[in-house]
Amino acid sequence: MWHSRGALPNPVRLWPGLGTCPLTQLRWAVRASGRTEWPSRAAASAASGVWVPTAAHPPAGASPAPTMGLTWKERVLTALLGAAAASGLTTLILILVEATNVLLPADTKFGIVFDAGSSHTSLFVYQWPADKENNTGVVSQVLACQVEGPGISSYTSDPAQAGESLQGCLEEALALIPEAQHQETPMFLGATAGMRLLSQKNSSQARDIFVAVTRVLSQSPVDFRGAELLAGQDEGALGWITINYVLGMLVKYSFSGEWIRPPEGTLVGALDMGGASTQLTFVPGGPILHKNTQATLRLYGYDHSIYTHSYLCFGRDQMLNRLLAGLVQSSLAPLVRHPCYHSGYQGTLSLASLYESPCVHSTAPLDLTQNLSVEGTGNPGACVSAIRDLFDFLSCEGQEDCAFNGIYQPPVRGQFYAFSNFHYTFHFLNLTSRQPLATVNASVWEFCQRPWKLVEASSPGQDRWLRDYCASGLYILTLLLEGYGFSEDTWPSIEFRKQAGGTDIGWTLGYMLNLTNMVPAEAPAQWRAESYNVWVAGVVFMVLTLVAVLGAAAVQLLWPQD
Repeated sequence: MWHSRGALPNPVRLWPGLGTCPLTQLRWAVRASGRTEWPSRAAASAASGVWVPTAAHPPAGASPAPTMGLTWKERVLTALLGAAAASGLTTLILILVEATNVLLPADTKFGIVFDAGSSHTSLFVYQWPADKENNTGVVSQVLACQVEGPGISSYTSDPAQAGESLQGCLEEALALIPEAQHQETPMFLGATAGMRLLSQKNSSQARDIFVAVTRVLSQSPVDFRGAELLAGQDEGALGWITINYVLGMLVKYSFSGEWIRPPEGTLVGALDMGGASTQLTFVPGGPILHKNTQATLRLYGYDHSIYTHSYLCFGRDQMLNRLLAGLVQSSLAPLVRHPCYHSGYQGTLSLASLYESPCVHSTAPLDLTQNLSVEGTGNPGACVSAIRDLFDFLSCEGQEDCAFNGIYQPPVRGQFYAFSNFHYTFHFLNLTSRQPLATVNASVWEFCQRPWKLVEASSPGQDRWLRDYCASGLYILTLLLEGYGFSEDTWPSIEFRKQAGGTDIGWTLGYMLNLTNMVPAEAPAQWRAESYNVWVAGVVFMVLTLVAVLGAAAVQLLWPQD
């Protein structure tokens, strides 16, 4: 009988009732090619005397062999698996071919800097992205906190209090920075001219204050890098970095999305004045001849050679002490007539506090316990003469490129920003609008000639510094014009500013910019991203793939066997 599934019939199996055929009589039907061929009926009959059917010609009335094919279950399963494969392949192509590389936003890093000046201490918190351009962080100021009390150099009798005074601003900074980033946030305290003077006067007292400050700050959860004394040259150079950074003079972000370096001729000079020292920093038009006044900086992949010098004892507070000590020295009577104080002013000062400064070199009176009576005369001409005595201009006579006190200085060049006490003084005198030099000079002289009662009435709440603005204004004019060599032509190049770009101008930001070179820059994470339409199409095909796979599984498990 015929076998199902299309199997070839056995060459020795004959139809029922027809008997069998000896195998030896049919062996000739197998050819050398390996194909099995059935002998014709005639051959079979001749060999055995019986009729033998061939595979191609079944006997009449017999059912034909069923055709090889797929069941409905197999057809549905095959279709679903094919759809899943096609949909999955399409999704993969959309992901790999249509995607583009994008940079994910980098983490934000923070840094804390304490500016321990001679008259007060300030805390600044800066932040910058972890991915940096040419190894210099893009830093911005996020907090400025004024520490209560005087500068740390004033705590000679109680060094522990110097450290405790910093706690309030430190807690404010820690509240701003995410707690998870406290341990990786660098913190630094830099002490300037006030502590430089104390180190000269009594190094043991200065060391005790640094120990007390370090003890308090090292207990905080941030990465405290140490408290140290900044050199005057560093203070000037870092202030120069700050002002040029906030003005975008070191690097700019172009419209094409690239960081570019502005022309070097646009770099701005820095004029800084603290309580105990003043600094002048700029890029001169020629080579710097005295290397002790040169600083070389590398920022954003470029080298900058700048002139910088710091004049210790020429800050505002120490200038006022030296000025008063000189008037005391020239006065024979217990009453000192001060030409820089307004007429009608009367006050009493401590001689001991005046002569304890290392900047005061005048011979002290025998009895420092007595108080000093001071009376103002409001004479700006005499005030300028007394201020000029603070400078040694004779030491520069006959010398080219010399400022005062025998200090080398090339001619000033370019634009300048004057900040700190330069700005505070001229802001009070309403002289920060780039007025002409003649207007500035006349305004200061007119202010110095005002009676004290009128000055007090027009400026309530300014009692602490009110008597000193006349002397400070005239001192700034003398320093800039006769000391640094500005003239009526170059005066308009000076801007008196406290901030630029929302950032306080000073050495602290420049230091943080330099500090970020030591913080490893984390490469921004790269990912694959598609446009919205491509993303939607990918999701649709992914869903279709999932549906097809689940359908195939359901057919295989739930469809009954045929």
